[in-house]
Formats: sequence, C-alpha cells, structure tokens
Amino acid sequence: MIPFISHTISYFIDDLLDLPKLRFFNFIAIFLIPLGFLLSAWSGWNQFRAGKGTTVTMPTQKLVIEGPYTYSRNPMSFGILLFYLGIGIWMDSLSFIGLVFIFMVLLVIYIKLVEEKELEERFGEDYIDNKKRTPFLFPVPKKHS
Repeated sequence: MIPFISHTISYFIDDLLDLPKLRFFNFIAIFLIPLGFLLSAWSGWNQFRAGKGTTVTMPTQKLVIEGPYTYSRNPMSFGILLFYLGIGIWMDSLSFIGLVFIFMVLLVIYIKLVEEKELEERFGEDYIDNKKRTPFLFPVPKKHS
C-alpha cells in the first residue's frame, strides 16, 4: 500500500507545485530498480540462510556479516533506497523522490535509535566490532590485504 499511496500523493504534489519532470534521467531508473530489488532480495536471503531468521517474521538467531553484509550493515535498506529512487525517476516525480528521502531519514533514525541498540544487546561485542569495521548504509568494497 505504501508505494501506491506515495505514487498517488506524489502526482498530486507534482501537479500542485508544478514541479519539473525528470525525463532525461529515466535511463538511470533502468539500473536502479533492478539493482535495488536484487540487493534487497540478496540481503533477505542472507538473513534467512546465515542468520536463521528474517527481517519481518522472526529475528535472526546469528549475526549476519556475510554476503552483502560484508560491505554494509544495512544493505537491505540501501537496496530499498535504490529501488524507490529508481521508481521516482521512472515516474518523473521530484516529490516521490522527496518522499523516498523522508522515508529513508525516518528509517535511519529508527535503525540508529531502536534496531542498533537491540542488536548490541543480542549480539554484544560481535555486533560492536562489526559496527567498527562495516559502514552503516552505503557499501564500501573491502580492501584485500
């Protein structure tokens, strides 16, 4: 429901504010949408396989630090960001992109204030060590030594 509501609201806001269209950037969406979807799916699969849990139904039983979690502590959130940015670009909607950023700010606040504290309690030093060596959201390739 959230994507449909955001889509509907964004068209209303775009028309109301007479915002310009992003027509020249649509080719970017062709990359962002599948990349974001695949990154989110890969992250979910790793949570299920390596962590013996899921984001929604049951907490992981083990700290997941492999697959996309090697490069970012929140690759699923990063994938969602890419996916919805791609949709906003595809829709030619600046307000949809604005809604995506508002959603991401709220998500980051939730992760920082709630989820990270809960993970520190569940996984202790392992999670704290992982926080020190793995970026929060934006993936960074690991340097090989």
